[in-house]
Amino acid sequence: MDVDVIVVGAGQGGVPLATRLAAAGRRVLLVERSRVGGTCVNYGCTPTKTMIASAQAAHDARRAASLGVHVGEVRVDLGAVVDRKDRVVREWREGVERRIREAGENLTLLRGHARFVGGRELEVDGERHRAEAVVLDVGTRAAVPRVSGLDGVPWLDNAGALELRELPGHLLVLGGGYVGCELGQMYRRFGARVTVVGKSGHLLDREDPEVSEALEAAFREEGIELDLGAGAKEVRSEGGEIVLGLGDGRELRGTHLLVAAGRKPNTDDLGCDAAGIRLDDRGYVRVDDRFRTSAEGVYALGDVTGGPQFTHRSWDDGRILFDLLSGRADRSGAGRLVPYTVFTDPQVARVGLSEREVKERGQAYEVARMPFEAIARARETGRCAGMLKVLLDPADERVLGAALVGAEAGELLHVFVALMSAGAPARALVDAEFVHPTFAEGVQSLLLRLDRYSLG
Repeated sequence: MDVDVIVVGAGQGGVPLATRLAAAGRRVLLVERSRVGGTCVNYGCTPTKTMIASAQAAHDARRAASLGVHVGEVRVDLGAVVDRKDRVVREWREGVERRIREAGENLTLLRGHARFVGGRELEVDGERHRAEAVVLDVGTRAAVPRVSGLDGVPWLDNAGALELRELPGHLLVLGGGYVGCELGQMYRRFGARVTVVGKSGHLLDREDPEVSEALEAAFREEGIELDLGAGAKEVRSEGGEIVLGLGDGRELRGTHLLVAAGRKPNTDDLGCDAAGIRLDDRGYVRVDDRFRTSAEGVYALGDVTGGPQFTHRSWDDGRILFDLLSGRADRSGAGRLVPYTVFTDPQVARVGLSEREVKERGQAYEVARMPFEAIARARETGRCAGMLKVLLDPADERVLGAALVGAEAGELLHVFVALMSAGAPARALVDAEFVHPTFAEGVQSLLLRLDRYSLG
């Protein structure tokens, strides 16, 4: 089949791009070897956040007594939780399938594994297809760390952890990143004993230490055990348990092991060499700020490019690439703000630079910090864990970055996202009238802690 565009991968960047191109009159072939919707719908955002909502309900029921409300024993039916998750995932996936069907005759969905056999030519299950442009949205999968003995024990990746129907007695979580933190806390709230093991001395070690420490304090308060700094050296099965040997010689024993040690790009069986597509040393596709690979007419977007691995970034990649392929505007992916949220409780959210990054740049800055419990709404709802932090450029009052740890931090972050996207000074928030009592007014209170805005 000869078409105008081949999109490989029906993820959160590929599907919107393919349907928009088809609506614009391009003949598009969309190739998917597994389920449409990509990691987000099937194994990431949708199922994880759905099950986290169940875990939150269990936690809220247990803490109700602190608000003067007494309930009976809290029981979690993990099978029912998984069934609900499956229903939600199915609904979203069916929605993606419907969008593809409704795109019309210009869009053809082909099920199968695509592999390059030449420049802009791919083979799918024995049939060859060519196009003027090829777009790769093939995503990533769970990485397998180099831990001696790992191949000899049963272990879970993020997808497998969402399928358990019986509660683990003691879940060992290998990795202190966002996947390990979200799933570890989720299973603790379901009732499991949980130990998070990290090689770094902090959870979420890309954040400033005080941000990580705020989350660590909340985790310990819930009884989540943290073993940080030593990392895993080896693992084995013994007496029906999983024994994890640490780098300092100690051992941990558990019933289940969740490996959450990063992601690996799905490029090893894509035939990139045949098309002249250059990869970096981790296997990610190298692209410029217009998503062009080293091969003429071949583009890549989303997680496989090695940038921040978030659904909203993949979607925005596709939006920009549509304009570029359509000749609408000379846009690029350079200089974008990429906000993100870790959906723990308290949530951890950030946009822009961390304080560590600002210091590394040698840039002048002002910083304000505030405990989350200083917000009236936090005290009233009993959700006090966390802190707020903002960095300002003293020359023009522009926000360099913000890090929020607290209830609904992911929602609060968008106050800063909008301000920074508009290029407006922080004074715009200081002079605004915020509703009391809301979590959002804490953003204004934070800025008022800066000397330049202090009310005295």
